[in-house]
Amino acid sequence: MTNLTQRIDAAVQSALDQKRIVGAVIAVMQDGDLAHLKAYGQSDREAGVPMKTDALFRLASITKPIVTAAAMRMIELGKLSLDAAVTDFFPDFKPKAPDGSTPTITIRHLLTHTSGLSYDFLQPESGPYNTLKVSAGIDGDITMEENFGRMVQAGLTFPPGAAWLYSVAIDVLGAILAKIEGTDVEGAVKKYVTGPLAMNDTSFFVTDPARLVQPYSNASPEPVPIGDNFKQYFVPGCAPINLGTSRAFNRNAFQGGGGCMNGTSTDIVRFLDTIRAGGDPILSRETTQAMMSNQIGPLRIIFDPTGNTAFGFGGSILLDPAKSGSFLSPGTWQWGGVWGHSWHVDPVRKLTIVNLTNTTLEGMAGQLVRDVQQAAVGG
Repeated sequence: MTNLTQRIDAAVQSALDQKRIVGAVIAVMQDGDLAHLKAYGQSDREAGVPMKTDALFRLASITKPIVTAAAMRMIELGKLSLDAAVTDFFPDFKPKAPDGSTPTITIRHLLTHTSGLSYDFLQPESGPYNTLKVSAGIDGDITMEENFGRMVQAGLTFPPGAAWLYSVAIDVLGAILAKIEGTDVEGAVKKYVTGPLAMNDTSFFVTDPARLVQPYSNASPEPVPIGDNFKQYFVPGCAPINLGTSRAFNRNAFQGGGGCMNGTSTDIVRFLDTIRAGGDPILSRETTQAMMSNQIGPLRIIFDPTGNTAFGFGGSILLDPAKSGSFLSPGTWQWGGVWGHSWHVDPVRKLTIVNLTNTTLEGMAGQLVRDVQQAAVGG
């Protein structure tokens, strides 16, 4: 057993002992080699199913960097442009800004979450995304066309480019990719990302339910199982995230580019490390460097109160790790998923960490995330 494995084992065992998580699969790549892959705890506590390394997880927002990479490849091929308007593809997609105008939303705005679009869980219960039931793509079975109509009616939170706000933007982007390719979002992503990288377990619909983990939500004295219509509170003063477990099997629901994929830790760590290493065979080094660089200038993401985190394409950029209490290097590209996941790509250390748990919010933003970081760097 390596020192790396011993350190990660200790970090995860602490979370299990304290009942902060039910199970996890942790994968770490160092300089292009798989340095750690191990399953911990249980996939389904009530059924007594142990976690396995090939377990399938609902990925939530880990979908975003995958769809982003497909978009970046299409940009490289000249099929799409960062400056193209959303209305070039969907002429009726014209949500109004607060002043009543209908500004141009570009592909760049979508990719960087500066479009002015929002999420229901980032607005109060009385906000338009909640009163109009704009889907965040993690539950329900409405079509993309229905959701587009609701987005337009809800309007923009601010003029495009004026601020950073996490949003349904990547759902819109995914629909654009599908329209260009004349397929569904799965088809576009498979053509440009999951196919070339042999990410055979990563898809929008689960066909092997026995491998899909049971999700849980942090609670006392122990995490509680999540089913359909589960309300996960996330941001104080805002509505909860609506989670739905059956969506992973629903072929009638829209394929949301922002959060509807499912996959394994090995697929995800291989994909992210491909970006770190320069993109071959899916992207050029120039494009991957852009993805891992600040693309929003002086703007900062709202989830870091230190104002120390910018955004690239597909993930955030850590500017000063010490200010954020991180053990990783400046320029680390990172994000996660609300079902209980986090990932970090440290280009200085040539290190990629994928932490997939079945327990939210601990696995996304809890102590385990920091502990696994520290274990991976030997801190």
